[in-house]
Amino acid sequence: MAERSTAAVDVADNSGDDPLTAKADTAATDGVAEDQKTAEKTAEATESKAVERQSGEQPPITAPELHSGHKLARRYRLEECVTRLDGFSSWRAVDEKLRRAVGVHLLPADHPRARSVLAAARSSALLGDPRFVQVLDAVEENDLVYVVHEWLPDSTELTALLAAGPLEPHDAYQLVSQVSQAMAAAHREGLAHLRLTPSAVLRSSTGQYRIRGLAVNAALRGITAERPQRTDTEAIGALLYAALTQRWPYENDAHGLSGLPKGVGLLPPDQVRAGVHRGLAEIAMRALANDGATASRQEPPCTTPDELAKAVASMPRVKPPEPEFIAPPEYQQTTYQQGTYGRPQPRPVVTQPVVVPPAPLESRTGKAMKWAVSALLIAALGLGSWQIADRLLAPEGKDETPIVHPSADDKPAPSKPIAISSAQDFDPPPGGNGEEYPESVANAFDGDPSTFWHTKNYTTAKFGNLKSGVGIVLDLGSAQKVGSVDLSFVGPTSAEIRTAPADASSAPSTAEGFTTQVSKTGSDMKLKLIKPVTTRYVLVWLTELPLTDGEFRGQLTEVKVMS
Repeated sequence: MAERSTAAVDVADNSGDDPLTAKADTAATDGVAEDQKTAEKTAEATESKAVERQSGEQPPITAPELHSGHKLARRYRLEECVTRLDGFSSWRAVDEKLRRAVGVHLLPADHPRARSVLAAARSSALLGDPRFVQVLDAVEENDLVYVVHEWLPDSTELTALLAAGPLEPHDAYQLVSQVSQAMAAAHREGLAHLRLTPSAVLRSSTGQYRIRGLAVNAALRGITAERPQRTDTEAIGALLYAALTQRWPYENDAHGLSGLPKGVGLLPPDQVRAGVHRGLAEIAMRALANDGATASRQEPPCTTPDELAKAVASMPRVKPPEPEFIAPPEYQQTTYQQGTYGRPQPRPVVTQPVVVPPAPLESRTGKAMKWAVSALLIAALGLGSWQIADRLLAPEGKDETPIVHPSADDKPAPSKPIAISSAQDFDPPPGGNGEEYPESVANAFDGDPSTFWHTKNYTTAKFGNLKSGVGIVLDLGSAQKVGSVDLSFVGPTSAEIRTAPADASSAPSTAEGFTTQVSKTGSDMKLKLIKPVTTRYVLVWLTELPLTDGEFRGQLTEVKVMS
């Protein structure tokens, strides 16, 4: 007998009808005959599906009949359906185990794109880049396939931002810079988006842009491309064009934006709207040159997100606008503040004569002070004259006090950077599973502040109370004298610098095996040791994480070890 769907059971239970098992028990008294009929129906259904596959016909796709309140894996409670299209549906749900909002994509297990959706979701989850909305779960359960992803309630879709008007040049610059860098990192891992629309880009309350639906949105809709890098690059150019002009750079209206006039081709942004930033307009045209447009200058088109990110980085940085000064309103006293409200006007008062005090030195005390000061001046002059005469009449002699000249050896040696031979992530027990994104550790000392090593996401700043900290161990290649360590984080982070014993031939396996030298909290920190320490292994130990987009996560952009 075919396996019964848990979705159908939950629907029946929640609607007040009898469960399917009860109906099966009371449907017939001859259990053997019923089993035989069921087996025959199953065989006929299997044969019918085989005939349809051989003839090339696809059975009609029906979305699972689910409703608000339905639970998946006894954990994810569906709240609101936000999309229902082409046999799949997307929901806002609640993770009752972690008590947070999540998003869920649902489709039948026999959907022709179910396998590709699962593969795309699992590949996207392995990327682990915080610039993308993270895939939290991808499961095939009974007759359903569902993908669970982050839900960011404090973020705003780019669609809503553009509905209010074009973005400021600084915001548009941040958009193309962050999105192109993120997509370049995704393509280096073999992942493409292919559906990078304004609704797929979110801006958090801190101004960070995040991309949702990496690989998954295209898989749900069966979208493919021969040149995925070129497709995503043109999509980023369209986003930048829309951010500068509030117009979609094609003839058809889309995403709540009006298209360009028909028959005129792709107009430069400054011909669509006055006052557009020239450098950003050229970047948009270079990205959209894939569609036959011509760039404003004789610059080559950008055909990959990496080329686009480098082009954005090479242009002058667009600064945020200066805050406008608003003069406070002129202060006016009311009758209440003047003390006359509800009171009779005061009668004129007879002015009392003012007694003028004598001058400070004309009183008896002042005269005494004048005589005392005069006496002190006379005594000081006499003493000074006596010392001068004694110095002039004394015999000349040699000053035998030796003059000590500081030698070059006494000066402290200038601080110099120490090369980092290698590094590895450090997540020891108890609480740690031994791994915190080892593939991105090299980003912490590559000299590029736009790349970083990051921790996993946690529910609290103290690592969800699971462990005392995580970090990375720096191998200096040999024992070196370390005087300070420079750290740069995304967001204020609490960190410690710990060192291994000078004679250690390998890094300690526990945090207690290192000696704590200095600790501090901040974003850009110079941690100077109390005195230089000779060691080969330096542990950068994170003890408290900042809040980023609703999750607690550490991001180390650069570390430098100085002598």
